[in-house]
Amino acid sequence: MTSSRSWVLAGVVAGTTGLATSYLAAKVLTIRETPLVAAADLVVRLTPGPVAEWAIDTLGPADKPVLMVSVVLVLLGSFALAGWAWGLAWWRGVLAWLAVAGAGLLAVLLQRGAGMVETLPLAVGLVTTLVVTAGLGRAGRVPDGADPEKDGDLEGDGAGTRWRGGRRGLLLGLSVAAVVTVASTAIGRIIGNRKRAVQESRRLLRIPGVTDRDAPARARIGLEGVTSWRTPSEEFYRIDTTLAVPTIDPGQWRLRIHGMVDREVVLTYDDLVTMELTEAWVTLNCVSNPVGGGLVGNAWWSGVRTATLLELAGVQDGADAVLQTSEDGWDCSTPLSAMTDERDAMVAVAMNGEPLTIEHGFPARTLVPGLYGYVSACKWVVDWEVTRFDRVEAFWTQRGWAEQGPVKIASRIDVPAAGDSVPAGQVRVGGVAWHQHVGISAVEVALDGGDWQEAEIASPKTDETWVQWAATVPVPEGEHVLRVRARGKDGAVQTGVRRDVVPDGATGWHTVEFTAAGPDD
Repeated sequence: MTSSRSWVLAGVVAGTTGLATSYLAAKVLTIRETPLVAAADLVVRLTPGPVAEWAIDTLGPADKPVLMVSVVLVLLGSFALAGWAWGLAWWRGVLAWLAVAGAGLLAVLLQRGAGMVETLPLAVGLVTTLVVTAGLGRAGRVPDGADPEKDGDLEGDGAGTRWRGGRRGLLLGLSVAAVVTVASTAIGRIIGNRKRAVQESRRLLRIPGVTDRDAPARARIGLEGVTSWRTPSEEFYRIDTTLAVPTIDPGQWRLRIHGMVDREVVLTYDDLVTMELTEAWVTLNCVSNPVGGGLVGNAWWSGVRTATLLELAGVQDGADAVLQTSEDGWDCSTPLSAMTDERDAMVAVAMNGEPLTIEHGFPARTLVPGLYGYVSACKWVVDWEVTRFDRVEAFWTQRGWAEQGPVKIASRIDVPAAGDSVPAGQVRVGGVAWHQHVGISAVEVALDGGDWQEAEIASPKTDETWVQWAATVPVPEGEHVLRVRARGKDGAVQTGVRRDVVPDGATGWHTVEFTAAGPDD
């Protein structure tokens, strides 16, 4: 095989086969993150804060698929270069493959809790790649002076006769590699049915004390088009850094509480769900939510108060933070005071009357009303270290976000939507406003820069959720701009100064441009 293109193809095929066998090995060893996922996770951890924020804002839910596709394309390019290098000299190819494997090894070892076992799939993939590259090169080799277009040639005579592969040998080798790739992937998927098993255990799970609640009548403003007061679980926003969603069997889940405590505590899932449960409506929102954005939702949560769990361990004097760590290695530093005061901070086990979905943290996650998720909402939580802020630096604070993230007062216009055309006259407008753990006392709207007009607000009887609001505004024909602002129960008035989400949440009034049409328009 003398063609550079053939060697490039051989490299891509060999690398892909190696990825498939590493995937199979990871599933056999019940390792959650394959080398491919580990590489993508490393990219996430190394991405600067502004770039991560741009990806979330620009790509939304597509950010992870785009990242995975990008990583795969980079890998395919690396495979092609390694194959080309092998064509120049076999030892150059070996060095190229070792360089690719070295990058993968770094990504694997930087995973939380990684050890020698986690490196085995990478070793399997590397050996497979070297064997397949060498095999394809041998299968496609054509001696000097022979016609490379022939299906094959015979060399020698009698008992010494042997087959020289040529095109037929190369195609045969590629076919074998393809079969190995497909078979490894298929078997890996069959073996890797852990998620399906966890989903089934979740489906059958019944947690004593968990109830379901519909939105109370007093929490609804009665205006069509305003965001539903209760957010369905399947529509609740999701922002996290994991590429392989942790699938944790409840029977294997543990929460370790240690650090500046009188005694270390390790809780099982059974321990948790047999404790006294608290239930509450709580609105969560992401620090990456822009003014008027949709990264906010409200649900009925059931769980055990964080204050109760910390009391079991006995917090020592001087502690002011809890470093929470997820099963996938993500962490956040949460103010200890917010986890031990009167608010309904909890380790949640259910959402809207059902066990948490896997994507939202099953079997258990932390939520703390009044704080942005990047400092409090630890899904798949497995570790609490009671500590001090001056001793730790968590995932997002390392990337430029503020150390503590109290939720800012915010409001949003849902009706009319941007670009809508409505009949001129008395127009009903509405939306939602929130300032968790403080509460909303009033919402005001202004048309075309005019005076502020107070809106009606619903009364959910809790300060931990958003409120719906509505107002009737006289709107003449033409194009208009509607703006909204909220007032908190602490007297704070939402500022109109526009600020970016970094470092501690966006500010500014949400504005909507719409048109009012006359009866003949």
